[in-house]
Amino acid sequence: MAKMSWTAGTQCVAKGDHRKAKPGELAYHKGDIFTIVDISTRKGFYKARHNTTGNEGLINSTSVREREALRVNPSLSLMPWFHGKISGPEAVSKLQPAEDGLFLVRESIRHPGDYVLCVSVSGAVVHYRVIYQDKQLTIDNTQFFYNLIDMIEFYSKYKGSIATTLLKPRPKQGAKSAELELSKSGWLLDIAKLTLGENIGEGEFGAVHEGEYMGQKVAVKTIKCDVTAQAFLQETAVMTKLQHKNLVRLLGVIPHKGLHIVTELMSKGNLVNFLRTRGRSVVTYAQLLHFALDVCEGMEYLESKKLVHRDLAARNVLVSDDSVAKVSDFGLTKLDSKVSDNIKLPVKWTAPEALKKEKFSTKSDVWSYGVLLWEIFSYGRLPYPKMSLKEVKERVEGGYRMEAPEDCPPGVYSLMTICWEQEPRRRPAFHKLREKLERVMGTHSPGPGSERRDGIQSGSGC
Repeated sequence: MAKMSWTAGTQCVAKGDHRKAKPGELAYHKGDIFTIVDISTRKGFYKARHNTTGNEGLINSTSVREREALRVNPSLSLMPWFHGKISGPEAVSKLQPAEDGLFLVRESIRHPGDYVLCVSVSGAVVHYRVIYQDKQLTIDNTQFFYNLIDMIEFYSKYKGSIATTLLKPRPKQGAKSAELELSKSGWLLDIAKLTLGENIGEGEFGAVHEGEYMGQKVAVKTIKCDVTAQAFLQETAVMTKLQHKNLVRLLGVIPHKGLHIVTELMSKGNLVNFLRTRGRSVVTYAQLLHFALDVCEGMEYLESKKLVHRDLAARNVLVSDDSVAKVSDFGLTKLDSKVSDNIKLPVKWTAPEALKKEKFSTKSDVWSYGVLLWEIFSYGRLPYPKMSLKEVKERVEGGYRMEAPEDCPPGVYSLMTICWEQEPRRRPAFHKLREKLERVMGTHSPGPGSERRDGIQSGSGC
């Protein structure tokens, strides 16, 4: 067998249980996830950190496998059993050879907007009309469901008013089960181990809850609309490839009543609210510079992966318990540069070429970063104060640029202005911005012991 060679930061999944750990070793269960910390002097072993408990210890490389990134694949489906618009006779032929509990779902041809659940039972196929009413689905006006995933989940456990429980999906040709792929790659989490807590945010696509997964505090984005959940699956696949200290970390995915996307919990909320609620009497300039650098490093990493964020703003940057800023909300992250859907663009943060010609690139992210810098150094003020969106569009196109926020260091304002060059090619890359920012930080270094990483000034009484 080829010798394992993993670098620090590699994520691994346990292939089985290891309950009787020797001194210095980690105990774990099948499916537990670890991050490699270092190579061990003990042959075949690595020092690793358990992603849930945070415990560190040795693991045997033969007992774990590397956690794979999920392939971004259009055939990956949360609903592989959904066949779209096919006729009843076609459904019957697809459910051959007959097998009790074999099923598929199709769009109703006779009743547009409704669906049909087709189930094989006792050698015949029974067709159940699924009625869509009041934004819910029902077969019998007794059980109601948010979406098809929810419905299939229910009838796979309970017979209810149908002839048999659903035992085996008939996948549409070419479709791959997302659940199976997530499980194989190590990104599928267990709904039974997730506890949902209070609602901490309401997004355009669903609610965000605080929660707990196997003892670890987490944030859970819940997407109930099955079409939206399917779209987010592709974005989540992109997130499985990304590991960086300044990006919010994906912990895993649960396809349940739609889609649950589980990430690390960022206890101090988003950056704009963090700054507004504390203000300049509490947060130091050095801390503002730290936030600016955190975001820049996260974006430099995305740039290196040729990914475009498209919605970079202080509201989409989250702050951890130890006051590290991390780029969040990859809902709009794309591998391509064209807007394929009718997304309402955040005008005040969007580069002129992106507003005008829908041309998104790392350089349009750099423009947004300049606006985010302005937000940081104005302590969370809304950009282009007192200007309407129409006015912002017209004036920026005409060459207008925001003035420096009050007391903003000249070096930082000059960074903002180079981000706002009209010609995208004249804007610096994120790695260049990081270098410039580090130079600015060098000139604003506080004296030893004058502040902590959390930015609260010593002796401030807060």
